[in-house]
Amino acid sequence: MIVYDTIKKYSETFNNKTQHPLISLVNLDQSKPLMRSKFTLGFYAVVVKETRCGDLRYGNQYYDYSEGTLVFFGPGQIVGNEPEGELHQPYGKALIFHPDLIKGTSLGKQIHDYSYFSYQSNEALHLSEKEREVVMTCFSNIATEVSQNIDRHSKALIVANLELLLKYCSRFYDRQFITRSHVNSGLIEQFEQKLNEYLLSDTLKADGVPTVAYFASELHLSPNYFGDLIKKETGKSALEYIHLHLIDLAKERLFDTSKSISEIAYELGFKYPQHFTRFFKQQVGATPLAYRSGVN
Repeated sequence: MIVYDTIKKYSETFNNKTQHPLISLVNLDQSKPLMRSKFTLGFYAVVVKETRCGDLRYGNQYYDYSEGTLVFFGPGQIVGNEPEGELHQPYGKALIFHPDLIKGTSLGKQIHDYSYFSYQSNEALHLSEKEREVVMTCFSNIATEVSQNIDRHSKALIVANLELLLKYCSRFYDRQFITRSHVNSGLIEQFEQKLNEYLLSDTLKADGVPTVAYFASELHLSPNYFGDLIKKETGKSALEYIHLHLIDLAKERLFDTSKSISEIAYELGFKYPQHFTRFFKQQVGATPLAYRSGVN
């Protein structure tokens, strides 16, 4: 596996000069043919693919990308480039920037809000022609500023342009969630089915209340992409969605007065009855015992 731990190493791999130690716009076309292999980055990358060339793989699935798509990588991700060992000619452009560049800035505080840096498979951003023009203009503005002689305004201007690019990408992803709703609706249905199957099986009692990460993995999605998708499709976070279904099941079980509150708590995956009581009261506004008494 290739480890790109510095901006310089990545730039030079693709025969580009390093104009700034913490940020660079890399023209992948300038590279000689490279051997496909797994790689990991020590920085953030926004890559515009000019043509479809090989298959990028993260986790269990391949990236859903083709010509004119944008893929994002965060520090520490391990990405496969298949078929491994095959020579290929890279095409496209990569904007790479080190976390140190944005430390102490507003972008540094908000970088985790740009959740697409943690997206995984089948989650690339498909750009329209106009959107691609916007992205390339942002790339060009950043490259121009990086090539200037460094002065006291340099960092602020570079980071401001970088933040503008990421805000545009957030807008484009919002558009994509809408225009690809036919794909998303299928995922929502699968989530609903898997959630119901989990809650009505012995797995709930054995393994406890399911997490967002569990269902994201079941659907071969990153937790961030899965969470963003559920929020945009349902208006509720994935965790809220899970809790709503769990509360509905809890209310149903409370009708069975032959079982104690503790027994129901254990059946619903809670290790301690008091945790169930606290959770139920937070969600419903009454304790399980008060709710049962009120219903009866």
